[in-house]
Amino acid sequence: MSNPMEQFTVKPIIPLEFKGIDISFTNSALCMVIAVVASTLLLGLCIRKRSIIPTAAQSIPESLYSFISSLIKENVGREGMKYFSFIFSLFLFVAFGNLIGLFPYAFTYTSHLAAVGGLSVIALLFNVCIGIKKKKLGFLRTFLPRGIPLALAPLIIPIEMISYLSKPFSLTVRLVANMTVGHIMLKIIAGFILALGIGGIIPFAFDACIIVFEIFIALLQAFIYTVLSCIYLGDALHEH
Repeated sequence: MSNPMEQFTVKPIIPLEFKGIDISFTNSALCMVIAVVASTLLLGLCIRKRSIIPTAAQSIPESLYSFISSLIKENVGREGMKYFSFIFSLFLFVAFGNLIGLFPYAFTYTSHLAAVGGLSVIALLFNVCIGIKKKKLGFLRTFLPRGIPLALAPLIIPIEMISYLSKPFSLTVRLVANMTVGHIMLKIIAGFILALGIGGIIPFAFDACIIVFEIFIALLQAFIYTVLSCIYLGDALHEH
């Protein structure tokens, strides 16, 4: 049986080095490219032939649009619709990353702290830029809520800053932990079935149920990641 951790190990596909810095094209980067290309092609093919009465294929992107727009309106407000493209891209990138990891020999880039952490930091910086653009200097009120006495500022400001900067960490750890544990469990169970030569319908039916459950978890985690990103965006836009 192969090592279950192989699916989560970054390996260089095209080794490159520039001035002593390793810039190799890895299996992680390859799967990210595949996720972007696959999601773009899928949505492009679905809306290639558009009609007033949507076909089954056309209903896929329309349902995704309605789903993400409802998330934004519920957690950010109608003002957040101007950032629809960012939230929509975030959801697709995470969802396809989770699902790609279910394929044999694929790499689960959403199980790596570096990849997901970088994405979460980008989301945080996006929220900071939006908050500064919207509130100007009033954005600093995020770290000292109204009604707090100035005497408590030296205590409250560091606490609020730590709480704010911990948002990418909470997003990252939740997604990475769920993807790593779930995919390892799936691969171990499938590996035991093959290694022990167990035949019949029951073992493979059980494995199929695990795969369906993992697909559900993959989409659920993408949903949770997107909802939390919307909530953090709402915090940047609105006074609390």
